[in-house]
Amino acid sequence: MTGHPHSRPTPLPHPLLTALALSLAAAVALGLSRFSYGLLLPPMRADLEWSYLQAGAMNTCNALGYFLGALATPALMRRLGVWRLMIAGCILASLFMLVSGAVTGAAALFLQRLCAGVASAFVFIAGGVLAARLGSMHSERAGFYIGLYYGGTGFGIALSALLVPAALGSAQQHGVAHAWQWPWLALGIACLLATAVMAAPARAIGEAPPGQGGKQRFAVRDFALGLSGYFMFGVGYIGYMTFVIALLKQQGMRADLITLFYTLLGLAVVASSRIWAGMLDRFKGGESLAILNGLLGAVTILPALTSAAPIVFISGIVFGGVFLSAVASTTALVRHNLPQESWSAGISAFTTVFALGQIIGPTVVGWIADGPSGLERGLIASAVALFIGAALASRQKALP
Repeated sequence: MTGHPHSRPTPLPHPLLTALALSLAAAVALGLSRFSYGLLLPPMRADLEWSYLQAGAMNTCNALGYFLGALATPALMRRLGVWRLMIAGCILASLFMLVSGAVTGAAALFLQRLCAGVASAFVFIAGGVLAARLGSMHSERAGFYIGLYYGGTGFGIALSALLVPAALGSAQQHGVAHAWQWPWLALGIACLLATAVMAAPARAIGEAPPGQGGKQRFAVRDFALGLSGYFMFGVGYIGYMTFVIALLKQQGMRADLITLFYTLLGLAVVASSRIWAGMLDRFKGGESLAILNGLLGAVTILPALTSAAPIVFISGIVFGGVFLSAVASTTALVRHNLPQESWSAGISAFTTVFALGQIIGPTVVGWIADGPSGLERGLIASAVALFIGAALASRQKALP
C-alpha cells in the first residue's frame, strides 16, 4: 500500500466484531437482495409463465441498476459520507424487497429489481470502502477483515436458503395466489433487521481521511487487465448463481437437498474469508483474481456434466468458498496499489465493470438455456467466461 503513514487511523478495540457487523452490509446488498432470486426463479417462472430469457432478464435489470448505482456512488459518498450512503442504501434495498411482495406485473417487478440494484451498489461499494479502512487500522489482518466483509454475503445466502422455502411453503399452505410474494416480504424484513444490527458498529470505523487535499488518482490503463478479468468474472459467475437452482430442480433433486446445497454454498462463502486471506495479503497484482476465476470455471462446469449429488455438492461448496473472494481480491488489489484517498475511486471502477458483466451474463445464459441444449449449455458458457477472466487477470501486474 502506498498511503500516507502519518494518516494511519487508530485501531478499534473490537475489530473482529466490527468486521462481522459490517459483513451484514454485504449480506443485504448481495446475499439477500440479489442471490435469493435464484431460489425464487423457479416458482416465479412457473406462476408467471416466463421463459428462461425473461427470468434471466430479472437479474439483468438488477445488474443494470447496480451499474447505474456504481456510477453514482463516488459522488454520493463525497456528498453524504460513506457510512450514511451505506445505511441509506440498506434501507432502500429493504423497501424495494418488500415491494416485490405486493406486485405481480412483469414491468413492476423489473423496475423493483432495477431499483434494488441501485441501492445494492450504494451498500456494497460503501461497505467495501469501510472494510478497506478497517483493514488499514489493523494491517496485520487486513486480508482477513476485507475477506470477512465480502464473505458476509454468505450469511445472506444461507439465510435465504432457509427463509425462502419456509415462507413459500407457508404461503402455499394458506392458499396464497402468488406464493412467491411471501418470501420477498420475509427477505425485506430480514434486510431491515440486518441494517439495525450493523449501523452503530459500522459507524465506529469512521470516514476516510480527505487525503490532505490530494486529488483521487485512478488510471484505468494501469488496471486494464485486472478490470477486463473482473468483467469476465461478472459475466460468468452470475449465470451460475441465477440458474443453478433451476437446473437442480430440472434434474430432479429433492427440495430438502436443494435447501442444504444452497445453505452450504452460503456457509462456504463465509468460510472463504479465512481460506484466502493469506493470498490476498501476499499477491499485489492480478494473481489472486486469476487463481479464483480458474477455480470457479472448473466447478461451474460440474452440474452441467452430471446430476450426481456428491459432485453437485462439491461444485456448490467450492463455488461458495471462492466467488466472493474474487470480489475481495479486487479490493485488495486497489488497496495494495493506490493511496487511501483513491480507494473509493478504484473500488467504484472495479464495481462498474463487474456490474457490466452481470448485465450480460443472465441474459446470455437465459437465451442459451431456452435453446435445445438447455441450462447445461448455459453453465458451460459461464465457465468459459470465467476461464477467459482468469487468463486476463493473470497478466495484471502490481504498480511500481
